[in-house]
Amino acid sequence: MHEIRQLEKTARLLDPDAAQRERLLNEAIAYTNDYLEKIAGMPAHIMRSDNGSPIYDSPITEEGIDIREALALLQENVNTVGLDPTSGRFLGYIPGGGLLHAAIADYLAAITNRYSGIFFANPGAVRLENMLIRWMADMVGYPDTTAGNLSSGGSVATLTALVTARDAHGITGDMIGKSVVYVTEHVHHCVDKALHVAGLSNCVKHTVPVDDRYRMDPTALAEAVIADKKAGLQPWLIVASAGTVNTGSVDPLSDISEIATAHRLWFHVDGAYGAFFLLCPEGKEILQGMDQSDSVVMDPHRTLFLPYGTGTVLVKDRQKLYASHNAVADYMQNILDEAGELSPADLSPELTKHFRGLRLWLPLKLIGVTPFRAALSEKIQLARYFYEQIQKIDGFEVGPYPDLSIVTYRYLPEHGDPDMFNHRLMRAIQHDGRIFISSTRISGKLILRVAISSYRTHLADINETLDILNRKAKQLAAEGS
Repeated sequence: MHEIRQLEKTARLLDPDAAQRERLLNEAIAYTNDYLEKIAGMPAHIMRSDNGSPIYDSPITEEGIDIREALALLQENVNTVGLDPTSGRFLGYIPGGGLLHAAIADYLAAITNRYSGIFFANPGAVRLENMLIRWMADMVGYPDTTAGNLSSGGSVATLTALVTARDAHGITGDMIGKSVVYVTEHVHHCVDKALHVAGLSNCVKHTVPVDDRYRMDPTALAEAVIADKKAGLQPWLIVASAGTVNTGSVDPLSDISEIATAHRLWFHVDGAYGAFFLLCPEGKEILQGMDQSDSVVMDPHRTLFLPYGTGTVLVKDRQKLYASHNAVADYMQNILDEAGELSPADLSPELTKHFRGLRLWLPLKLIGVTPFRAALSEKIQLARYFYEQIQKIDGFEVGPYPDLSIVTYRYLPEHGDPDMFNHRLMRAIQHDGRIFISSTRISGKLILRVAISSYRTHLADINETLDILNRKAKQLAAEGS
C-alpha cells in the first residue's frame, strides 16, 4: 500500500490542479498572442546553418522543465527556422492554414478526448462528422447515397478512394498487370503511393497528354482507352485533377466523366487543393463536372485553412466504401449500433481516430461560411492580378491564365541559361526570406510558381512579392552582365 501511494503521488503530476492549469494556459496563451502579433512582420522563410539542431541539447529526461524553458526551446529551434506556412507571404506550396478557431477546437478535442471512430463510443461526435461529410457532399453535388471520411490528409483519403475503386472493379491477382490507370504528368505523387500501398504497383499507368494549359486532353484519353481495350488490357480508373498542386490546372471534368461512363471506368477527382473553391462563384464555374465523379478527395487543411492533418474522401456509393473498409472484432460485439449512422472506423483504414471533425465544425459555426467564400474568391482574384502585373515587369513571361490560385512564370535573361538564372533568382529570394516561392519543371524547363492560398495573403503581400521579384531579377541581371 505504501508503494501504491508513492506511485500515485508521482503519477498525479500528469493531472495538474487548477492553479497549475492556469499558469500553463496563461504561458501558452501569451506565447500564442506574441506569435500572432508578430507574424505580419516575420519572414516567410528563415535559413540558419544549425537548422534547429540545438534542440538535441535538451533531451528527454526523467525530470521535467518549466514551461517557459520549453516554449523558449520551441521558439528558438522550431518556430524561427525553415518555412512558415502561417505567413501571408508563404507562396511556395499549398500551406496548412492554422486558423485560431480550429486550434481552439483541437484543444477542446484533446482535453475531452472523445473517440469519434465508432458511433456507440460517442454518437454526437460521429453525427457531427457525418454532418460535415454531408455538407461537403452537397457542395460537390453528390447524392444522398454518399459516404465519406475525415482523414489525416489527402494521401490517406486517396488511398481510401483507390482501395474502394479497386474492390468495386474486382482488380485482383493476375488482373492487376492488365488493368490500366489513366493520369497526366501533373497528377499528385500520392496517387502513385496509394497504388503501391493498395498492391497495385503493377497496374499499367497510362500518362495522358495535356493541352497548352496543362489539362488532360479528353480526346487523347478516349483514344487511349479504346486502344488499350483493343490491346487486351482492362481500363478501370481515371484520376483527374481539380487543381493540380504543380500548375493549378483543372482538368475538363465533364468531358472526362462522359468517357468514364461510356467505358464503365471509375472516375476519381483529386480536389485536395482545389475542390473547396466550389464555395465561391469563380471556382464553381471552373469546377463544373465534379459531381459526375465516383469519388473525390478534398482537403480542409488546404483551402479551408485548417491545421495540417485534415483531409476528406467522398464516395458516391456508400456501400462500396463500406464494403472495402468495415471490420468487426470479437471484443466489440456489444457495441454494434443500429442507429442508421455510419461509423468512421467502417469507412477508412483508421480505427483509432482523433476527433478532427471539431476543428472544421467550430470555425464554420463561429464565423460561418461567408468569410471562407470571400477568402477563396480573393485568392483567385489575387492570382489573376499577379498574372497581369508580372507581365508588366520587363523580362518576365507567364504560363497559362490561372484556373484557380497558382500562377506559373519565369524570367528570360538577355544572356545566359534561363533555367540557371531562374534557379538563382529563386534561391536569392529564399535567402532573403521575406517571401517564399518555389519552382517546378514543365516540359524540361525550370518554371517559377506562386501558390496564393493562405488566408493571410492579401493585396499588400502580392504587391510586395512583385516588388521583390522585380528588384532581385534586375540585380541578378546586372550582376550577370
